[in-house]
Amino acid sequence: MSHHLFHTPMDVPATISQIIIAIRVPRVVLAFLIGASLALAGVAFQGLLKNVLADPYTIGVSSGAAVGAVLVFFFQLHLSFLGRFTLPIVSIMCALVTLLFVLLFARLAERNMGIETIVLIGIIMNAFFGSVISLMVALSGEELRQVISWLMGSVAMRGWSYVSLFVPFFIIGSLGLFTHIRELNAFSFGERTAANIGVHVLRKKLWILLSASLLTGAAVAVSGTIGFVGLVIPHMTRLICGANHRKLLPLSFLYGGTFLVLADVVARTIVAPRELPIGVITSFIGAPLFAILLFKSLRRKT
Repeated sequence: MSHHLFHTPMDVPATISQIIIAIRVPRVVLAFLIGASLALAGVAFQGLLKNVLADPYTIGVSSGAAVGAVLVFFFQLHLSFLGRFTLPIVSIMCALVTLLFVLLFARLAERNMGIETIVLIGIIMNAFFGSVISLMVALSGEELRQVISWLMGSVAMRGWSYVSLFVPFFIIGSLGLFTHIRELNAFSFGERTAANIGVHVLRKKLWILLSASLLTGAAVAVSGTIGFVGLVIPHMTRLICGANHRKLLPLSFLYGGTFLVLADVVARTIVAPRELPIGVITSFIGAPLFAILLFKSLRRKT
């Protein structure tokens, strides 16, 4: 008996440290990486489209990625040649197709592709994809009920396996953007100026869009739809450090990651012991800010 009592205090810290290493640490790491990814994608979309209203959520790319992920769940897709990467790759492909469709549609509607046109088409896409997801949820059995909570965005109960799934896409997408800082700076002065200083406009534009969609699609695949991070963080960072992407990209990376870690702490503690989806917290902060930015942008036009 004394032997048992002697060992109990040693066992408890071991269990706590296992919980920290297996559950808490990957959750914080994943939240940071996803926040950083969405912020970087937001910077890229805003830099290319030359407007602070653009982000993966508002132009429909996140919703496209979400449809891809829900299709994987719904049809229990498992492509043998992709293995465990089936989910993020299908999400990324849907994000890319959505982005191309939005830009093509905007081009057909208005030759100069005004940002309000792109945002409006993004809203239409969000509504359409929302109904597609609702349809799949309605047709599904019990297993897809969990998708509802996934769609609201969460990093809860995602272990190291999710981190290792996400990291390859994160590295490729981040490098894709960090190696195009000069081009992003050039694009912020317009495509003609960029072409004049020797930027291969179409090729570089595609690389940047591909990298941003890669980050968005992979983030949505592992955490669900987390809105407004890509809108709020680049905007706030721009107010702090200016529009030079040499500072804007790395600082958005840091602030985006930190913001989502803090949002996750709030989501976990505000109605403890229950948890709110992290997407609810980011939307509460992001939606009013988006409304203010849209209002200012429209006022500037009149």
